[in-house]
Amino acid sequence: MRCVIARFPFHLTKAGVLEAMKGVKPEPVLAECVIIGRRRYPVKQVGQVVTGQDRRDFTSGEVLRAMAQLGFTCPGPTPEAAPARVLTSYQHASAMLGTPETV
Repeated sequence: MRCVIARFPFHLTKAGVLEAMKGVKPEPVLAECVIIGRRRYPVKQVGQVVTGQDRRDFTSGEVLRAMAQLGFTCPGPTPEAAPARVLTSYQHASAMLGTPETV
């Protein structure tokens, strides 16, 4: 498939992207991602590996569009785990004592 990323034409194939990403360790996903194989890769990392361009030269939208046209799954950002609830010393003591039993 022919696509334009950062004003440069590229001929990308699904097999070519799979081959290029083989052995590449995924970075932590903070924004949009592309699922290649069983791994989630940040869009900018995929764009850099596949095109050889600097990440500042292209937008994530360009790469997302190309990967979606090739048939890769491009879900939104992965939801982060909810931060642990911080208890005050009073709340911690109350939790340790438990709730009183009702008769």
